[in-house]
Amino acid sequence: MRQFTVSGSPVPRGWFTLPGVSERVKVGPVTELPGGYQGTVEVAGVSVLVVNYEGQFYALRNNCTHKDFPLLGGEVSNGRITCEKHGAKFELATGKAKTLPAVKPVKIFGTEVENGVLYVLPL
Repeated sequence: MRQFTVSGSPVPRGWFTLPGVSERVKVGPVTELPGGYQGTVEVAGVSVLVVNYEGQFYALRNNCTHKDFPLLGGEVSNGRITCEKHGAKFELATGKAKTLPAVKPVKIFGTEVENGVLYVLPL
């Protein structure tokens, strides 16, 4: 069974594919990614943060848009991740910056669960 999502919302097949970049990246078995999990994978040369928040997987660029600080390890609550450096918050589902000092959104990536394995999809 395949489940395609972008930050929790189902998307049509093919929506996430860019010309020349079609390889999804394996994160691991969902049984090894419990609630609260945070980790990173490289997708087309970009560090992507993967978060399991309330049973849903989210994938976003591992980079605060305020000062290029990694988001990995930031506190996750209310559907948002907080940058540890200056406190900017970003919505996991949309990447939107929700508090200053960040004003630009973080890029989000799709996720796919196939046969119990989580994958991150290219932009």
